[in-house]
Amino acid sequence: MDDATRTELEAAAFRALVHHLMVKRPDVQNIDLMNLGGFCRNCLSRWYQEAANARGIAMTKDEAREVVYGMPYADWVAQHQTEADAGKKAAFDKAFEQNVGRKD
Repeated sequence: MDDATRTELEAAAFRALVHHLMVKRPDVQNIDLMNLGGFCRNCLSRWYQEAANARGIAMTKDEAREVVYGMPYADWVAQHQTEADAGKKAAFDKAFEQNVGRKD
């Protein structure tokens, strides 16, 4: 497989993942994704931003989140995010530190 085809397939898989998380399963909370998988929608948007910045494309965190969420992040939170219990929050802190780094 040539590099261009591989990149096209990877892009298609990324779009399918984002569509799945945003359209088919917006009920799945970011905290649950992070606790179980070690990443969440915010991680996807951060990776997108980092890829853009590495290629000299200026992109803010909010702009990258809008790409992934399909709307301003605050709007998505208001429409879909629910309050997490203390156990989920504690698990999130551990998962975040293991997979992303310290929350300072």
